[in-house]
Amino acid sequence: MIAEATPVQVIHAARVIEELPLLGSMPSYNRDRLSFLLGLARVGDAVAFHFGPFPSLFFNTAELVQNVLVEHAHDADTGELRRRAFEPIIGHGLFVSEGELHRRQRKAMAPAFQPRHIQRYADTMVRYGELAQAGWADGGVVAINREMTHITMSVIGKVLFDADVFTEADELGHAITVVLEHINYVFSHIVPIPLSWPLPRHRRTRAARALLHARMQEMIEERRRAGDGERGDFLSILLRTRDEDGNLMNDEQVRDEVTTFFGAGHETTAVALTWAWYLLARHRDIYEHLLDEVDTALSGRAPTYADLPRLPYTLRVLKETLRLYPPAYILSRVVTRDLDARGYRVPRGTTVIMSPYALHRRPDYFPDPERFDPDRFTPEREARLPRNAYLPFGAGPRICIGNHFALMEGHLLLATLAQRVRFELVPGQRVAPDPKVTLRPRGDIRMVVRRR
Repeated sequence: MIAEATPVQVIHAARVIEELPLLGSMPSYNRDRLSFLLGLARVGDAVAFHFGPFPSLFFNTAELVQNVLVEHAHDADTGELRRRAFEPIIGHGLFVSEGELHRRQRKAMAPAFQPRHIQRYADTMVRYGELAQAGWADGGVVAINREMTHITMSVIGKVLFDADVFTEADELGHAITVVLEHINYVFSHIVPIPLSWPLPRHRRTRAARALLHARMQEMIEERRRAGDGERGDFLSILLRTRDEDGNLMNDEQVRDEVTTFFGAGHETTAVALTWAWYLLARHRDIYEHLLDEVDTALSGRAPTYADLPRLPYTLRVLKETLRLYPPAYILSRVVTRDLDARGYRVPRGTTVIMSPYALHRRPDYFPDPERFDPDRFTPEREARLPRNAYLPFGAGPRICIGNHFALMEGHLLLATLAQRVRFELVPGQRVAPDPKVTLRPRGDIRMVVRRR
C-alpha cells in the first residue's frame, strides 16, 4: 500500500507502507516486532517506512545485505540510538565503538578469537555442561532457558576470568536481564527518558550496571595485583594486548570489553541452546537422529574438541536452530553518506533495517521455511546458498567476533547434554518468542528431564 508522499520516497523504487502521522511504524513495531518484520518482507525486498520521524528502509535480499554490511560497510554506522542504548551499560567496547577505534580494537583482539586459539576452551564448556546435568533429577522439571543461561554464564566466567561464577550465576543473570530490559526500552521509544532520571526502572538499571561493573573491575584489579598475566583466559589476553602503536589497554577499556564479552558471550548461546532443545523435543525423528549420532561417536563418554568432526548432524541441528530463531534477529545501520545499493538510492541519515529472522524465511533461499530441517545445512546444500542469505552472526567488518566460539560451545553442549539426558516438553505450555534485545522465549520453557 502506498502512503502519503514523504521525504523517504526519494529512495528510488522502494515500496512505501501506510503509517501513522508522527509515530510512523513505531507502534506496529512495538506491538509485534516479528510480525512487523515479516509483514515488511511480504511487501517487498526494499520497503520504506519511519520510526517516528526518522526515515528507514527495510532490505530483505542476500544481495542487499551484502551491499550494506560488506560493500558499503564504511558508509554507515550503527547509529545514535544504539549508542544511547548500549554505551551507558557497556561503555565503549567493541560492540559499540565506531570507525577507527573499532578497527583498531578488532584488529588487536581478533587473534584471540581464531579457532586455533578458542579450541583450548572446549574442555571447560564440556565440564560445565556435565556439572549442570549432574544436578538434574530423573523425572524432574527444569526451566530449560534458565539452565542454559546458568551453564553458558559459568563457561564465560571461566573463559574470561579463570573464575568460577557458578554460585553467583543467578545474581549476575538477574543483572543482565535488568540491563537488557533497559536497552529494549531505549529501542522502543522515539525519545527515551535518560537513564540519569530518578525513575524506579532507571534505579534498578543503575544498580544492575553497578553490580556488573563492580564484578568485572574486581577481576581486573585482582589480576593486576597478582601480576599473573599468563593464564589462558581472555582477561590475561586483554591485559597483554597492544594496539598498532604498542599501547596497552587501560582498566576502563578492559572493563568495557569484558563486560561486553560477558553479556554477549553467554546470552546468545543460551538462547540458541534453549530453542534447540525446544525444537528437538517437538521433532522426535530429528531428536532420535541426533541421539544416535552422539551415542555412536562418543560411546557414553564426554565429547572433546577432536570429536566435533564426528558430530556433523549435531552441528546441523544448531545451525538450523539459528536459522529459525537467530538470537540477533534484527540488524541496523545508519547511512553516513548518500549511497547506491543495487539501484536503490539511499540518502544520508536513513536507517537501513535487515532482519535475519525474516531473511531466513525467504522460500527461495529456504524452501518450506517454517519447517525444522537440519539437512538444509549439509555441506552441499549450504554451499548453494547465496552469500549472506544466512547470517546468524551478521556480516562484514562487524560480524560477531565470537562466532567461532559460539558455534563450538553450542555444538559441544548439545552433544554433552544429549549423552546424559533427554528433554520432554511439559504439556500445555504456550511457547512463543519474545523479540527484545535478543530472541528469548517469552517466560520459561519447562521440560521434564529423562536420564539416559
